[in-house]
Amino acid sequence: MNWPENPRARILIGFLVVVFALAVLVAWLSTKSRDGRIHILTWARSGPATPEPTAELHSPIKALPANPADPTPSGNLAAATPSQTPGVNSPPVIPPPTNLIVPVEGIRADQLRDTFADARSEGRVHDAIDIPAPRGTPVLAAADGAIVKLFMSERGGITIYQASADNKFIYYYAHLERYADGLAAGHVAKQGETIAYVGDTGNAGTGNYHLHFSVAVVADPKRYWEGTNINPYPLLKR
Repeated sequence: MNWPENPRARILIGFLVVVFALAVLVAWLSTKSRDGRIHILTWARSGPATPEPTAELHSPIKALPANPADPTPSGNLAAATPSQTPGVNSPPVIPPPTNLIVPVEGIRADQLRDTFADARSEGRVHDAIDIPAPRGTPVLAAADGAIVKLFMSERGGITIYQASADNKFIYYYAHLERYADGLAAGHVAKQGETIAYVGDTGNAGTGNYHLHFSVAVVADPKRYWEGTNINPYPLLKR
């Protein structure tokens, strides 16, 4: 290579050579491959690098319906409850209510039968107890709490959803003949107050008069159809 005798030209050519070499080096570094993929080198502020996501971090989460027409196929809360695996983020265990009364007038605790785990049609589990009583027997509020929803269910018939006073539980009354006069959502019922009457509506079967009663733990009483059913039998036997 013949260098020009002009000193300024020599300096300019040398500068261009250096720039070209740096450009080649940068291009080589920016296209350096790892695991067959292209990676661009970037400068970042000091701090730990973010790990690449793995398949386990992107498991799909299935959302429940915002407000189903019938809260569950069985007329109670069980079918709307997603299964939960114990772990670091598991919700705290909530002690069950301790002050419930038998929610049918004239029925004693020793007359109850535990039907919580009984099988039902379509492979369902009862997740409640049935309390037989004559047609029209007053149904009583099992505890203090606001009436959240009056609902006509295909399977449960005429139903009531009542929140506990601390909003941690939902009490569900089904197969009712009718509501107590003047009962409405928002009414705060007192324990022992007549809120409805025993019937055979829904899929109870004609003449099979009884109260279907369930208790569920809920995170939000406004989403009364989402919850985890617990057995009311030992709670009423106390």
